[in-house]
Amino acid sequence: MTSSAFNPSLDGPRLAPLSGGATEQLVVILHGYGADGTDLIDLGRAWQEALPNAAFVAPNAPEPLPFEAFGGRQWFALEERTPREYEIGAQAAQPVLDRFLDAELISLGLNDAALALVGFSQGAMMTFQTGLRRKTPPACLVAFSGLLPGIAALPILPAPPTTLIVHGADDDVVPAYHLEAARTALMQAGVTVEAHCLDDLGHGIDERGLILGRQFLEKAFL
Repeated sequence: MTSSAFNPSLDGPRLAPLSGGATEQLVVILHGYGADGTDLIDLGRAWQEALPNAAFVAPNAPEPLPFEAFGGRQWFALEERTPREYEIGAQAAQPVLDRFLDAELISLGLNDAALALVGFSQGAMMTFQTGLRRKTPPACLVAFSGLLPGIAALPILPAPPTTLIVHGADDDVVPAYHLEAARTALMQAGVTVEAHCLDDLGHGIDERGLILGRQFLEKAFL
């Protein structure tokens, strides 16, 4: 897999600032495997009142699924679902996401200090992979129901973005032990981490997650 296989535009649904004024922050929401941007843009709608000067965009992942799945997309292929596959796949997908983020920020006249990356499942992997390796760190990262790819090779980060991890205790797709593994590795790399393992939640985002995400973003953009 190489970056040349990717669609560089990553078109997806967008929300302009609720205030109607200039964009002061950009929240980029990365969907999970087999979905597309429309699957998560409602997160932006849920957070608009708290962040009235923020624009939200939920790009579609660059690759179609390798089988008929009603238009679903993938950031990278999942066949073996091993740590090595996650690491290699996320590394391969990172350059096209970086280019997308650069273009979005330039078009809005913003820098990474005004950027938040939010991801669910495979999108959370991309949030970790890309957000932790930007030349200038984003304001924050939010990872729902994901895991940290390349966890054993995570470098010490001189200026890491503050990070929120939210996971369902009953997640049967990405088991909840990945939360503690990610938190431990990130803290060792110098990242400030807020983590919540939510009882009675599987592989998804519920009202509790929406509230935690909103509060975290509000604080990060103060």
